[in-house]
Amino acid sequence: MGLKHQTPKSSSSNFFSCRYSTIFTLLLLFTSFFLFLASLRNLQEPFFWADYTQFNGDLRDAKFPWNKLCFGPTFEKLKIAVFSKTWPVGAAPGGMERHASTLYHALASRGHEIHVFTVPSDRRPRWDIHEGNLHVYFAANDHGSVNISLAFDVFNKVNENGAFDYVHTESVSLPHWRAKMVPNVAVTWHGIWYEIMHSKLLQELLSNPKWQLSDPMTELHEAMPRLVEEIRFFKSYTQHICISSSAGEVLVNIYQLPQRNVHVILNGVDETEFTPDQEAGAKFREKYGVPANVSIVMGVAGRLVRDKGHPLFYEAFSSIVRRHPGVFLLVAGSGPWRRRYTELGPNVKVLGALEPLELSKFYNALDVFVNPTLRPQGLDLTLIEAMQSGKPVLTPNYPSIVGTVVVDEEFGYTFSPNVKSFVEALESAIRDGPNVLKRKGLACKKYVVSMFTATKMASAYERFFLCMKNTKYCQYPLPTDC
Repeated sequence: MGLKHQTPKSSSSNFFSCRYSTIFTLLLLFTSFFLFLASLRNLQEPFFWADYTQFNGDLRDAKFPWNKLCFGPTFEKLKIAVFSKTWPVGAAPGGMERHASTLYHALASRGHEIHVFTVPSDRRPRWDIHEGNLHVYFAANDHGSVNISLAFDVFNKVNENGAFDYVHTESVSLPHWRAKMVPNVAVTWHGIWYEIMHSKLLQELLSNPKWQLSDPMTELHEAMPRLVEEIRFFKSYTQHICISSSAGEVLVNIYQLPQRNVHVILNGVDETEFTPDQEAGAKFREKYGVPANVSIVMGVAGRLVRDKGHPLFYEAFSSIVRRHPGVFLLVAGSGPWRRRYTELGPNVKVLGALEPLELSKFYNALDVFVNPTLRPQGLDLTLIEAMQSGKPVLTPNYPSIVGTVVVDEEFGYTFSPNVKSFVEALESAIRDGPNVLKRKGLACKKYVVSMFTATKMASAYERFFLCMKNTKYCQYPLPTDC
């Protein structure tokens, strides 16, 4: 992320700017370290040894992801309104759009009446979608974003034909000043400003390692007021769903929200779409010209932009490819760094943006999936998709990742977001070789099937909305539960 450069007006203002930056950085590092230690404490008890099915009590008191529990069938049907920033249309939709589509299709298939107020991801005019229990209304303004007034007009008309049981918003798709007007509203946070500040700090450290004092770090200065503002308006939403355990801790410990109003439900991906398929992987390699004699095939997917960590990966892989000519890299995605990857020579194949149906084949063609992101917020679906396809992952050691996804070293490799640590992790994967990587991939598959499937996610959300409507559903286990 590029930073704005300004000429200091005086030595005094420069002094206070530097002083403010130092205090801010120390504060952020201290709290990040605290949360990281908390995530490490969670790792002391490996997932395979923890039996959360023994939980007995009110689900609102659960301090672990609801995905870890097994909810039984329900015969009560809900009418739910959803506000989402975009709805996936065409190739290469973003993670939030894919999450929304997966979740609401799954809830609709369970017999619930779902009404989504959004805009198409390609920002082009589209007809509304009505597929069984799923209804998607496109309400765009002149810029292609959600016109919240228009969306609320449609919302009110649908509500008049039978009141909604609950309203759900993906992040701030339903603005906080509108949320105050809705009696029953829950929000799922795919990223919070505390995590975004962490991201900006990492990008500053990477882009300005020698700390040039002439740079006032404008974006870091602007981040703290944004965080304070966010903490204040979060109380406008009744219930909060986090997609990682670390975000849940932040909302309780730093945002000071009541523990009973904060819940963790992890994202899931379609378990029928992402499955291990050795034959499909072999055909994909052949299709894109991967030599048969390579030692290891690595892969990276997503938008090829700066904040996704591609400058970091480019530098690290440049070092790796010189020492290990048998390592091959497949790059799926589009963006400014596409051209740079082609400069790395014949060991790199840039595929461009893949259609959703091609993604599963892409993962199956790999020995290890690499996610170099500099954005420690939310929960990247590519990690879950790769693990669901039976592949180990190589990813930064952010609290949201090591506390929720890569909770065991058997699932892959983690690194600090700097070139030296990244190279060391890549070297470890190369040293282990295809056989060890395959074993790690099997462990990944076993874990994600128990936690990150669309079925587990939809079941948890279903129980959440039922609990919010009728407290009898807050008790676990019910006679119908597994």
